[in-house]
Amino acid sequence: MACNSDFSDLRWTSAACTDVGLVRVRNEDACLDQPGRGLWAVADGMGGHAFGDLASAAVVAALDALPAPANLAGFVEAARARLSAVNEALRADARARGVPVIGSTVVALLAWHGEAACLWAGDSRIYLLRQGRLQQLTRDHSQLEALRDSGADLAAATTTASPNMITRAVGAAESIAFDVTTLMVRDGDIFLLCSDGLSTPVDEQAIAAALAPGDCARAAQALVALALANGGRDNVTVVVVRADDPLEDKTALNPAL
Repeated sequence: MACNSDFSDLRWTSAACTDVGLVRVRNEDACLDQPGRGLWAVADGMGGHAFGDLASAAVVAALDALPAPANLAGFVEAARARLSAVNEALRADARARGVPVIGSTVVALLAWHGEAACLWAGDSRIYLLRQGRLQQLTRDHSQLEALRDSGADLAAATTTASPNMITRAVGAAESIAFDVTTLMVRDGDIFLLCSDGLSTPVDEQAIAAALAPGDCARAAQALVALALANGGRDNVTVVVVRADDPLEDKTALNPAL
């Protein structure tokens, strides 16, 4: 956990936790926890494919090497460019090794002053807990979401689509498109970046309850423990990030007065 206010009017704290789970023999997740730079990420190597751990490590390394940004838009475009280069490198590596694909999801949170951007490809997610309400900021690139978008019956989509079949990932195709959404950050906002090893076995009510106390390290550990208690069938990785405005008046009136 660390904090920084040099690049922002906000004070950022964060913590990361990852676990191989109870079934897998290798952890193909990777994460980045850089509150001093306003940069956090989770990458999930494509399960069942060769070298997934190499792919997720390459994604995180590319983001870790980003130069100091001048603004949020430049931060996002630099991340796009670095990850597009990783996409090309993973495609070339797969051809050289004679394997169909070497790939990884990616979800990144980039902060600059009072703004933040979510960038992603795949089904790793970012959630925001704001004033007690949890919302998912990203939308999965998955077969299930594609069927929903096509207007398919929700119940039928749930039963016919493989919930872990993703439709976009770094290294999966010759070119890669990233979705981006931006928002203004408020005092007390808590962000959660996670692989599907958390979002699949742990429901949103339990996620919100773990985040609510506002302690990043304890929340990260508690969320991983929940995933393991619910079967731990996949690698699980979480990064919990909190924004605080040091100038915000936290004084509260005693309700008894």
